[in-house]
Amino acid sequence: LLASTLMNYGLGLWVDRSESTANRKLAITVAVFINIGLLAFFKYADFVVRLLNSALNFGGIASIHPPHIPLPIGISFFTFHALSYVIDVYRRKWKATTDPGKVALYIFFFPQLIAGPILRWSSIGPQLLQRTLSRDVFADGVRRFVGGLAKKVLIANTVALPANEIFFLPANELSAPVAWFGILCYTLQIYFDFSGYSDMAVGMGKMFGFTFMENFNSPYMAQSIRDFWRRWHISLSTWFRDYLYLPLGGNRVSEARTYLNLIVVFFLCGLWHGASWTFVAWGLYHGFFLVLERTRYGKMQEKFSQSLRHLYVILVVMIDRKSTR
Repeated sequence: LLASTLMNYGLGLWVDRSESTANRKLAITVAVFINIGLLAFFKYADFVVRLLNSALNFGGIASIHPPHIPLPIGISFFTFHALSYVIDVYRRKWKATTDPGKVALYIFFFPQLIAGPILRWSSIGPQLLQRTLSRDVFADGVRRFVGGLAKKVLIANTVALPANEIFFLPANELSAPVAWFGILCYTLQIYFDFSGYSDMAVGMGKMFGFTFMENFNSPYMAQSIRDFWRRWHISLSTWFRDYLYLPLGGNRVSEARTYLNLIVVFFLCGLWHGASWTFVAWGLYHGFFLVLERTRYGKMQEKFSQSLRHLYVILVVMIDRKSTR
């Protein structure tokens, strides 16, 4: 974490002080390559070796011993923070700082370091220069933190108990109603757990005078999967939109290319969540429905009643929760 912070401090200055377009592009390319390389090395090396071993075993060749590299805690989050720093500087959204302590504060800031929301340098940089801290703001932060803690402890932890018991039952002891009840409990658990942590992070940020972006907006009330991703883990979905989907062309390109962009983004979104085929399948699953909703099916879906559209989203999301569990 310290090495990444110091490295990106230097990379940010390089990007900011480069006068020519060629030098700026070289600097940002190096920054993206190093940050993604570090993330890939620590998070995906074992996964890649397992894939190679599967191919080698299929060909009758001796397998490679997995390196078993320890995964630094929060690396996915602080890598995205570091990338936001250098990319926002490159796009002139906010200037690089000459104070390494401010870069460290931005990347190290403990309330959201391992659970989000994912911060943007263009949002936090100005607040490092000037922010408001008052008794009312601090009290509001305490209330937000307590609400998030209640979500986590009173709801998420409670529904986690039956979810865990049901998912560990042998298949021959699992009836359809019990299985659906387990999925329902896990669907509630993952939302109240994650949104609770986000509320606690937002609340602690307020206690220090910082304003973080909201990470959830009643996602289980969504009327489509597109709407769901506007409401669920907003800091991640908007990060992929602004730093990957739009640079790939977004929806300003041909229809086929737009579909491909969505699949690529959600494939990588799945990998970001975890180095396993389960998360890859999860990402492609959501990418499929986002592509589907851009076809004629999406126009048909808009004609459904509100309750039917809501039921469709809930079923898609609950099945996806089962697959990741």
